[in-house]
Amino acid sequence: MPVIPSPVDGVDLRYDVSGDGPPLVLLHGSVLSRAIWRGLGYLEPLTAEHTVLRVDLRGHGSSGKPHDPAAYTQEVFVQDLLAVLDAEGIGRAALMGYSLGARIALSTTLAHPGLVTRLVSLGGSASAQRGAVDSVFFPGVIDAVREQGMESFCAGQGLGPEVTSRRARATRTAFLAADHEAVAALLAATDATAAVPDEMLESCTVPALWMAGSEDHPRHEESARAASLMPNAEFVSLPGRDHGGTLFPPDEVLAEVMPFLS
Repeated sequence: MPVIPSPVDGVDLRYDVSGDGPPLVLLHGSVLSRAIWRGLGYLEPLTAEHTVLRVDLRGHGSSGKPHDPAAYTQEVFVQDLLAVLDAEGIGRAALMGYSLGARIALSTTLAHPGLVTRLVSLGGSASAQRGAVDSVFFPGVIDAVREQGMESFCAGQGLGPEVTSRRARATRTAFLAADHEAVAALLAATDATAAVPDEMLESCTVPALWMAGSEDHPRHEESARAASLMPNAEFVSLPGRDHGGTLFPPDEVLAEVMPFLS
């Protein structure tokens, strides 16, 4: 697995590359890792048509985990992503992200539209994120993680030691492996993320596909609004899905994503 230093602060950035075809970068959500794309069934179909880069965002997976919220701004994430593309000699790529990864993909697209061929936002938002982490996870999540660690993060989402299903156990195990100080810093930085100005969305001509679950509020409404402002964007609702269920099962998502990327 390649590892490069962030041009911002030298933090290790790890990613992997597989498949063949036009480049596509996959960006996971908060407290997850690049492993979700294989685990949820996205990697195999996407690598059949694309050179896929799966990035462990800073603070996640096997990348470095700084403890300062200033290390997790959108501007820093964008610079990290540009460094990965540069390391692989990729001049232009499609970007697909979920939740936090969707916001990073959007930020990169708006800042560097010439580098992005297509944008796929899954459970994403262009709105101000104040209060969003409490909505996605549970009220008081930042303080709970900072003061009590990842066990409290699991408990607040009904993922205590008593869970028995395979998916719940796997999710709990992944969460408990995270660095709680890095997670608290990330969530604090996310909570401070400002809205994208409407005029920036209106001036971005990169083709974009926004998708969100019908039960994922307010991300469903925020995604629909952002898509309506972008001149070459479309919005697709995923019936019955909440935020945590955005990506799985993958068939309904891939049925829209694959032809869009092609």
